[in-house]
Amino acid sequence: MSKDYYKILGVEKGASQDELKKAFRKLAHKYHPDKKTGDEKKFKEINEAYQIVGDAQKRQQYDQYGSTFDQQGGFGGGMGWEDFMNATRGGGGFQGGGIDLGDLFGDMFGFGGGRSTGRAKRGRDVQVDMQLKFEEAVFGIEREIKLTKNNICDACKGDGAEPGSSLKTCEDCKGQGQVRHVQQTMLGAMQQVVTCSTCQGQGKTAEKSCKHCGGDGMVRSESAYKVKIPAGIDDGQSIRLTGKGEAAGVGSQAGDLYVVVHVKSNTKFVRSNYDIFTEVHISYPLAVMGDKIEIDTLEGKKKLVIPAGTQSHQNFKLKNLGVPHVNGRGRGEQIVKVIVDIPKKVSRNAKKLLDDLKDEL
Repeated sequence: MSKDYYKILGVEKGASQDELKKAFRKLAHKYHPDKKTGDEKKFKEINEAYQIVGDAQKRQQYDQYGSTFDQQGGFGGGMGWEDFMNATRGGGGFQGGGIDLGDLFGDMFGFGGGRSTGRAKRGRDVQVDMQLKFEEAVFGIEREIKLTKNNICDACKGDGAEPGSSLKTCEDCKGQGQVRHVQQTMLGAMQQVVTCSTCQGQGKTAEKSCKHCGGDGMVRSESAYKVKIPAGIDDGQSIRLTGKGEAAGVGSQAGDLYVVVHVKSNTKFVRSNYDIFTEVHISYPLAVMGDKIEIDTLEGKKKLVIPAGTQSHQNFKLKNLGVPHVNGRGRGEQIVKVIVDIPKKVSRNAKKLLDDLKDEL
């Protein structure tokens, strides 16, 4: 049975990545086996949930297929439970399912095991929704999107220094960009190397702060991006624009921008994966005798041969008239369901003709 990972984490399906991370931290802190309130079974369950919905790509697959899709062993990359617990106790940098577990649990429990955590700060990921017409999703389109977010300061280029002024060596970290802390935890004394909060890991500070951004290295402004929507994209799928998310200040890396598409329905066509389904109504004589009829396709009007003796609800497959495979070759099929209309009322003359045909049919 499919698991409801959102329910396990206590969040709604539309929760942001920040909300998911916050919910996971709270539950992991409560149920971690090293805590008095620990519950290993519950801890495994919330970890499994977060490794799926906390990763953008796996979350998309889960939302589409449920928890039955290939999860690569639950922990990602073939990691076992002992390896996972070692990572959460500071036994080395570790990434599970695209999520840095060492970072999550290091922040939570205050350990580092001597491991450097001097990585560049990363800005927040941003999600925007885009409405598409059915045909735009099928054939692709280029759209421009505009949004207001934290961007790198144009004046100082993100270093926080007033243009023309110089940078000096940071006094707190002596130009190393990192400082070392020794912290007492429930696991004993732990040594941790962290990013210097004064220079944000740059090793240098501005002699004079940028007037435009106040030394933050970022400003809130409007951005415009042209987004190429690939042919064949489906409802609910997303496009990632790397580095187009929010900036997080001096010494940071920008997050990513996710464009989630929402496709409007079409009165003529119904999509299923890469196939298109349509219906056409024909008369009883046409079904008996056969003929050519005109039908609607994604390519416009086309002729369809109805063979003699066609049955109602019979399907005809038209190759390469479906949806293009996104980022691939070929197209799906168009499945045409033929429905034979039987009149409820017929004229006296028609009744006589049908009566004469009884012995022939």
